[in-house]
Amino acid sequence: MTVAVGGAPVGGAALGILMLDARFPRVPGDMGNGDTWPFPVLYEIVRGATPERVVRRRAEGLDGDFLDAARRLVDRGAAAVTTVCGFLSLFQPELAAHAGVPVASSTLMQVPALDRMLPPGKRTGVVTVSRESLWDDHFTAVGAPADTPVEGTESGRELTRVLIGNQPWLDMGAAEADVTAAARRLVARCPEVGAIVLECANMAPYAAAVRRETGLPVHDIYSFITWVNSGFAEGR
Repeated sequence: MTVAVGGAPVGGAALGILMLDARFPRVPGDMGNGDTWPFPVLYEIVRGATPERVVRRRAEGLDGDFLDAARRLVDRGAAAVTTVCGFLSLFQPELAAHAGVPVASSTLMQVPALDRMLPPGKRTGVVTVSRESLWDDHFTAVGAPADTPVEGTESGRELTRVLIGNQPWLDMGAAEADVTAAARRLVARCPEVGAIVLECANMAPYAAAVRRETGLPVHDIYSFITWVNSGFAEGR
């Protein structure tokens, strides 16, 4: 006899994603686009968590909102929780303690693991949507070195403007150019960089272009979270 076990209102989706309160385009490859994932996911929007507030103002006053939203995902059936913004690494310890399931708050969590994999003299570099807003504690909260090399897309014309400004239109070609240009600047300034992590979850659609431009391994939220989810995929 086969016995089915319940307990949650939704079945078959092991991964819960905490979403910002945003309206910018969720293009294919973006983790906020449901078609991106080869497995079902659960979404939970954190109201008031605008891109500007989370990135520029360190998600001030939103810690309780994120903790409550994570619990709602778990109550709905999520066996692991992630977020759509690398800057939410600040909440990693609290989210993991509160949710009661594995939490992968930020793609920055990949930095210490990659550092250990790279040859001597090489280290991981990060491309971010806002270099000035990515502080030491964003790294140390997830066990990454505070002096990790960082380059931002602020000097570009599209990606940072659209994401932080929460604009409804995105020129994907211009956004890709912003990300690849930042990666080239990072490698030129820090030749010891042997792998690149894309901090911003919205940069995943441009990872292949960064690999072509730099010739380096590139890790993003998609590669990270598909690995996280694989631990829950047995039987699906």
